[in-house]
Amino acid sequence: MGVPEVHPAVAFGSLTMVSWGIWIVLGNAASESMDPKTAAAVSYLVATLLAVGFVLVTDASLAITPRGGLLAGLAGLFAGIGFVSMYLGLATGSTTVVSTLGAMYFVVAALIGMAVLGDEVTTTRVAGLLFAGVAVVLVSH
Repeated sequence: MGVPEVHPAVAFGSLTMVSWGIWIVLGNAASESMDPKTAAAVSYLVATLLAVGFVLVTDASLAITPRGGLLAGLAGLFAGIGFVSMYLGLATGSTTVVSTLGAMYFVVAALIGMAVLGDEVTTTRVAGLLFAGVAVVLVSH
């Protein structure tokens, strides 16, 4: 019996989950050891260097379209706002509460997808979003 093949999306999604979980714990420790705004800047700088290095050592296209550049820039803006607010939240509150609320970003994305982007609204999806809301309440109390 061989090892089952894992779809790349599942592998990368799992790596994201574990990496971001560790990132929040380390970010909390950093926010307790230094100014949280500075900790956020140092973390983002390292992440930026990693991302740029990854582009340079892979076969990634360096072509930037006006629309793609604008959307990527806006995505970076909101990522930065979330990043800094996470560090500020960690400096003032519980890792459990801040990380649980922050991890609910998928609910926002799902709602935008259904309300704006035309993703199908199904009973299963609505139930999943409601269960996610209940989970946040249970975990953060």
